[in-house]
Amino acid sequence: MTDALHGANAPRTAARGAAVFSFYRAVWRWHFYAGLLILPFLITLSITGAIYLFREEVDQIVHSDFMLVTPTEEQRLAPAQIIEAALAAQPGRAVKYTTPATDTRSTEVTVQPETGGRMAVYVDQYTGKVLEVRPDRSTFAWTVRYLHSFRYFGPTPRMIIEIVGGWSILMVVTGVYLWWPRGQTGGVVSVRGTPARRVFWRDLHAVSGILVGGVLVFLAVTGMPWSSVWGARVNQWANGTNFGYPSGVRVDVPMSGQRLDDVAKTAWSLEQARIPESPAPEAGVQAIGVDAAVARLDELGLHRGYTVALPSSETGVYSGSVYPDDLTFQRVIHLDQYSGEPLVDMTYADYGPLGRWLEFGINTHMGQTFGLTNQIVLALVCAGIILLSVSAAVMWWKRRPAGSLGVPPLPSDRRAFIGLFVILGIGGIVFPLTGLSLLVMLALDLAWQRLRTNRSEKTA
Repeated sequence: MTDALHGANAPRTAARGAAVFSFYRAVWRWHFYAGLLILPFLITLSITGAIYLFREEVDQIVHSDFMLVTPTEEQRLAPAQIIEAALAAQPGRAVKYTTPATDTRSTEVTVQPETGGRMAVYVDQYTGKVLEVRPDRSTFAWTVRYLHSFRYFGPTPRMIIEIVGGWSILMVVTGVYLWWPRGQTGGVVSVRGTPARRVFWRDLHAVSGILVGGVLVFLAVTGMPWSSVWGARVNQWANGTNFGYPSGVRVDVPMSGQRLDDVAKTAWSLEQARIPESPAPEAGVQAIGVDAAVARLDELGLHRGYTVALPSSETGVYSGSVYPDDLTFQRVIHLDQYSGEPLVDMTYADYGPLGRWLEFGINTHMGQTFGLTNQIVLALVCAGIILLSVSAAVMWWKRRPAGSLGVPPLPSDRRAFIGLFVILGIGGIVFPLTGLSLLVMLALDLAWQRLRTNRSEKTA
């Protein structure tokens, strides 16, 4: 009786096993495509990201000659005097004044010359000596940041961030499925063999992937705000009302068309926040001046190291902003240039729930939230992603047939793609550029299959 039952169920069991194997092949094929598409970018992002984690430390070494100063017992020069010294070295219009975060850091003044781009002038606030004049945002840290975000290459290449981020998530999801233990004794948390054998690289890839996969997804999601399509849309959705400020922030004052991101480094949530305007002054009323504005911002408790965007017209404002490692000290204050009173005063606590979550993610992504521990953990993860990518390349090289790309074979049952494409489709809807690239890859895969079929028929 038992044998008869087993005999009756055998075809059903075999069919189920064939379906599982077909689905496995379909997942493997698209996991391969995901790696083929993004692994070079993951290596680049990991290297530049690991360096940027220690930007402050590296900058103070590389640029110690003009970023570091020796404090003296003498009183510091007033902001107006520092700006005057900067303009003597670099003629133009002062547009931004950055206070030193510590007593040993120099003061930075951003100047807009009559022609050309902005210049950064570093001044010793104790002596008034100009230490350096260079293009704005040209330090080592800014260079690495722009390389990491592909900003050097214009808006179109920056779309790669969204594509890579979305495919990274899909690659991790499919990778976990491929890694999932199915009775094997190795390759789950251990590495078998030696580097001469392919199984060593397969296990190394699987184990390193499972160790860094979760953090890779976190980095992909928290890196998305910098993408030019998804990031811009989510930013607008999160802060689309109240002139780009989170709901609840008082903005019942005249607003200019200028954005905060146009004048100073800002939090992602406030890139589209519009700068208010100072009310037209009564006859004979003078602007308070930069010295009084800085003193007022100090009085209001703005965290050290803040930047002051200087007014450029009669209706301009003094915009003080700071984004330190501690999120609770993030703050933006726009001062009326005539009365010195705050027109908008916003802190991290004023962000909406989505804004706070995204800013926490971004802050952690940049290695700031948990101090040195945050930096070390993410640096190790970056090293793990590089190892993951290199092991994948070596494994593929050892596996591929001579003269072939070595694409994993198609499943015998094409219906296996249905479930996979549902998963990929959901990711494509959430991340539009990833979805578009998915369609392109699908079209190329179908074209490649048809080409191979035609070749086989001609050969036969």
